[in-house]
Amino acid sequence: MNQSFQQLFESSPAAAIAALVLTFLFYMIAGLAPLFGAIYLLYFLLTLPMRRNERARFFLDILELGLKEGRTPESTIIEASRSRDPALGARFHLLASHLENGMRLGLGLELVPRLLPPELRGMLMIGERVGDVRKVLPACRQMLEDGVSHVRGALNYLLLVTFVMTPFTAVVPFILRIKVIPAFKAVYEGMLEGRPLPRLTQIVFEQSGWILAIQLAMFVFVWAAMIAYVGGPRLRRWFDGQMPGLLDRLLYRLPWQRKRLQRDFSAMLAVLLDAGVPEGEAITLAADATANRVLRSRAERVRALLAEGEKLPEAIRVMDHSGELGWRLANALRRGSGFMQALKGWHEALNAKAFQLEQAAAQIATTGLVLLNGAIVACVVVGMFLVIIRLMNQAVLW
Repeated sequence: MNQSFQQLFESSPAAAIAALVLTFLFYMIAGLAPLFGAIYLLYFLLTLPMRRNERARFFLDILELGLKEGRTPESTIIEASRSRDPALGARFHLLASHLENGMRLGLGLELVPRLLPPELRGMLMIGERVGDVRKVLPACRQMLEDGVSHVRGALNYLLLVTFVMTPFTAVVPFILRIKVIPAFKAVYEGMLEGRPLPRLTQIVFEQSGWILAIQLAMFVFVWAAMIAYVGGPRLRRWFDGQMPGLLDRLLYRLPWQRKRLQRDFSAMLAVLLDAGVPEGEAITLAADATANRVLRSRAERVRALLAEGEKLPEAIRVMDHSGELGWRLANALRRGSGFMQALKGWHEALNAKAFQLEQAAAQIATTGLVLLNGAIVACVVVGMFLVIIRLMNQAVLW
């Protein structure tokens, strides 16, 4: 190849230089293509929640614009679909086709489950139930702000651990367990000639299986969190179909998720009470809007207490043990209306607290994983070199 290039250069220097430039560009593109592909994949996965939220926010904007012009939600969606704008997405047009056949908005959303998050679908169905979808739009938009917190937590912490620490965590323990530790143990035992190994070195050799198990557990934990982040509502539906109720209970135990569920439940309850829906039915519908079985079961208990004659502010303590929701509802009941206004401050406080808790949890989890992994690596390294230090000291003294 060098001879052919030299001959080409002697016969036509310009053609040779052009061939050299093209060859360089080919190898550069071929070498950088995997890197660009990996960067794009990282960007695609990272921004999934934001894209879901943007699609939902676009849907709400279209809906609100049509409602302000005096049109029904169904006619608004059908009219927007007739524009054939590709930015609306295939699922939006599928929903419009269902509505053109005479379906109501709530039923159409149930037939296109991947268009909107389940909580948002529940809220819009409540708006349809009270006869004015505009009343639930502020609560819908507040729910969409949660995606910002998810992305910030993933960007600052989880992705860093996932793509930086876990490759080391997954590969190195196996190498240490299978190759390095047995080889060092055999060498050290021969060199020490029966003398005991340092205590830390013995722990490293004897507990290498536990070290491997801890690091693999960290690996599984981080990647499980990443899969849950990327999977979103689709993974949640699949998991719920396999083990109904388990994921709802796990999510309710997360403090920040519990705050958001309380916020969504309270917002929908206020909308329903302001619309004059009976208290028992309002409790059930508000719990259904959260798409969480834990809140639904608690709502049934609240409804049973109401049927026994207990007042709403006391019965609602089943949903909120702090009692704040109860006394705010009691204040609104004295006026007979204005539930949404009375609960607005509490909703904002719950939203801020949920954001704070989620970011704190991301920082604590990431810091703890990094420190634990560093402590394990430090113990292994120190344990390995303690024997060498002892041998060097003995050699110097001898």
